[in-house]
Amino acid sequence: MLQSEPLNRPSFLYYFMINIGKINILKISKQNSSGIYLSDESGKQVLLVDKKPEKYELGDDVEVFVYVDSDEHLAASAQLPLAQVDDIAYLKVVSVNYYGAFLKWGMKKELLVPFSEQHHELEVGESYFFKLFLDDKKRVVATTKLNQFIADEIEVGDVLVGQKVDLLIADKTDLGIKAIVNNRYWGLLYENEVFQTLIKGQHVDGYIKTIRDDLRLDLTLYEIGYKKVELLTDRILQSLHENGGTLAVGDKSEPAAIYTLFGVSKKVFKQAIGALYKKELIIIEQNMIRLVGLNNPLILP
Repeated sequence: MLQSEPLNRPSFLYYFMINIGKINILKISKQNSSGIYLSDESGKQVLLVDKKPEKYELGDDVEVFVYVDSDEHLAASAQLPLAQVDDIAYLKVVSVNYYGAFLKWGMKKELLVPFSEQHHELEVGESYFFKLFLDDKKRVVATTKLNQFIADEIEVGDVLVGQKVDLLIADKTDLGIKAIVNNRYWGLLYENEVFQTLIKGQHVDGYIKTIRDDLRLDLTLYEIGYKKVELLTDRILQSLHENGGTLAVGDKSEPAAIYTLFGVSKKVFKQAIGALYKKELIIIEQNMIRLVGLNNPLILP
């Protein structure tokens, strides 16, 4: 199964302090016999434990993951993990011992899930959803106890209809596919509106389709609003010109065929070709569209 993808890059806020368990952008501040030291804007320093960069100068920015090592020292690594503190990630168990379970998460040292943070037994070789957090010694650990972190109902005003969000694909239900929205909420993608293969643990961009009366979220993989239709009309025209003036999709084409070609729903596609038809730029057939004024091909006997 697909594991969680590399996480998003840090925001500019990470320049102003060292965030343990997070990706930071720090400056190379000095080098001595111990190695290269990185610092934030306040001058707080951390040792880079990896091999030094091939080319670097004092003052260069370096993207690193900052953590507390087994000796309880602050350390920085240029190797970036699959997830960071506050993320929810789908990770594989690689070993179990008397401390707990250990996860593969993209770092040299595996990630610990203490037994106290397991609400069910974890099996080696299996993947599960975990929340990453800092323990009382500021070490990064993980938990399977997600109910305290993911809500079914949103806080009013926290997300808006049409807003672009990060989706972490979870389980299939009778209605569709459950997804974790921005590491905070559960939402639902309806099966009849999904035209691509989705894999458990996959991160995809999505949009808030509806905030229901019970404050639960309906989701979509497609941008909401007419702006998407306008952008699609340009793509359709470009594709028509690149393909001799015709495309083998039309008013009656299957949704999957439309998605394969343009990555949009049939509804958005029909809105786009309808707009082009009103402008008298294309002719719409059941399973084909073509540019207006396109000469019929010569058919030889």
